[in-house]
Amino acid sequence: MGEEQTVQTDAEVAQSTRISDIYAAAKRLEGIVRKTPLIYSEFFSDISDNDTYLKLENLQTTGAFKLRGAYNRISMLTEEEKARGVITASAGNHAQGVAYASQKLGVNAVICMPATTPILKVEATRALGATVILHGNGFDDAYAHSLKLQKEKGYVYIHPFNDRDVIVGQGTIALEVIDALKDVDVILVPIGGGGLVSGIALGAKLVNPQVKVIGVEPENAACMKAALSCGRTITLPSADTVADGCAVRTAGKLTLEFCRLHLDEIITVSEMEIMSALLSLIEKHKLIAEGAGVLSLAALGKLRMKNKKVAVLVSGGNIDISTISALISKALISRGRVFRFSVQLPDKPGQLLTVAQILTEQDANVIRLDHDQTMVTDSFQKVQLTVTVEAHGQEHIDCIVAALASNGFEINKIY
Repeated sequence: MGEEQTVQTDAEVAQSTRISDIYAAAKRLEGIVRKTPLIYSEFFSDISDNDTYLKLENLQTTGAFKLRGAYNRISMLTEEEKARGVITASAGNHAQGVAYASQKLGVNAVICMPATTPILKVEATRALGATVILHGNGFDDAYAHSLKLQKEKGYVYIHPFNDRDVIVGQGTIALEVIDALKDVDVILVPIGGGGLVSGIALGAKLVNPQVKVIGVEPENAACMKAALSCGRTITLPSADTVADGCAVRTAGKLTLEFCRLHLDEIITVSEMEIMSALLSLIEKHKLIAEGAGVLSLAALGKLRMKNKKVAVLVSGGNIDISTISALISKALISRGRVFRFSVQLPDKPGQLLTVAQILTEQDANVIRLDHDQTMVTDSFQKVQLTVTVEAHGQEHIDCIVAALASNGFEINKIY
């Protein structure tokens, strides 16, 4: 009888992974991935009371960190495995990483993506030579379909996060951060399924155990926090978030073990906090990121330490124009920068001019105005005026409302 092959448990894999594995991955990635900038942010430092630095993986080849893990994994396949081709499921960034790596290494790639994936990510993946199959309403649906195809066709599976070699590839970011900022105290990392935070926590702790690694999840998709609380992976009922790259309902079993060993804390952030962070990054640094990419920025105001050196991972920048426009609009509304209201006016000359004069006196810039008599069904003597203005915040909006009220105009706030 031949020797039985020993299969390691997830806990054993996590415990046996060494810093040498990450250095080996960094060697494989030379000439493939960019060593992305780590820049100081005066704005984000001020709002967090910490020296804050941004690790810009949104400037990575393919627009996100995922290339690191995908290339590391595929480059380690045997020739027989490469000949079979690879398959994966992804909300977008891992898809592009697998497609790019496969193209570079001469491997056929099949990518299952949710039907809801932004078209920018779908087209970018196809442009890299991969076969794209759209299936289901979220990652979990696409993942289940990819497993079915893998069994039918014999492809090699490249998991987006629950894979040791993928995790090790993502961990090369930690080496770059510590090399650029040797006295870093804290690294903030987004969490989807957990591959990125597992790799960075592993790398950071093995180089310097004093570095604190904090994961960040959307409140609506906090699968890793739930798993750590329960001591096992659980499936959330939903994962509805603007951070579509982190819309994962079930954390990885392997990533859970890495997080148990190396992750210090998880912070959750709201949808409005994510959108506000995106707007701040655009306004203050002229940089574009996706919802998942700014999760760590959204957590800065929730840190429980001061005067530390904090590295924040901006993990990806693949976002289409229509999505970014919608997110910016919602962020402006949440900050009180855009205010829309309706008011019924007597249908007689001069009323519109009076409202306009009040708004001018309050320094409210009108950006849209609709004057409609048909909207008022209970009186032929009134018209409905709907106005959208630029404001300077909630206090300014309160002043506008008070000024209108003092002149006899009772408004209905729309947003």
